[in-house]
Amino acid sequence: MPTIALVDDDRNILTSLRMLLEAEGYKILAYTDGVSAFDGITNDPPDLAILDIKMPRMDGMELLRRLRQKTEMPVIFLTSKDEEIDELFGLKMGADDFIRKPFSQRLVVERVRAILRRSAPREAQAQVEDSSKIIERGKLKLDPERHTCIWDGKQVTLTVTEFLILQALATRPGVVKSRDALMDAAYDDQVYVDDRTIDSHIKRLRKKFKVADNNFDVIETLYGVGYRFKE
Repeated sequence: MPTIALVDDDRNILTSLRMLLEAEGYKILAYTDGVSAFDGITNDPPDLAILDIKMPRMDGMELLRRLRQKTEMPVIFLTSKDEEIDELFGLKMGADDFIRKPFSQRLVVERVRAILRRSAPREAQAQVEDSSKIIERGKLKLDPERHTCIWDGKQVTLTVTEFLILQALATRPGVVKSRDALMDAAYDDQVYVDDRTIDSHIKRLRKKFKVADNNFDVIETLYGVGYRFKE
């Protein structure tokens, strides 16, 4: 079973999440602060990390920033209801999902399953044959089976969510994809995200490609409609 890293300074939440996820068969690595979590995750990388935002020594945002310098593993943030700005900032930094406190155990299990299902190797997901083929669009080369993205010969490292959004756009160049359509492509039906979530992922995608090519402009915004990949 996959390994999940839990990072939260609230020992009650840490214990309850650990018991819940271990009961589902997952291996759990638990940390009470960002500093120890960074060292532990770097030395023993999990398949998924669940991070609290507000923590002493190193908060969840700084931990995510440092982890993103080394890995694109899926990350779920735990956040309070009044931390909307933190959510948007976290998405821009590369978080894959958010769970708001207080949360139900069922919700946590569903989100974890959804994220791990999306990040699993394509051959293990019983995807249709076409989705596992390499997609080449001009300078872009996407390999869904290996989860690799190349732009003009340069590697662009994407999170699971970013990859799925880009794949949905590049599969049909010129076709406008609404935010709802991109949500369906990147998230399971039981996971609700709003328009700003998709917008944040698109902004981060553009930023990553701009690093590889400052003239990158193939993801177009059609205001009030959605996005498309240039033909």
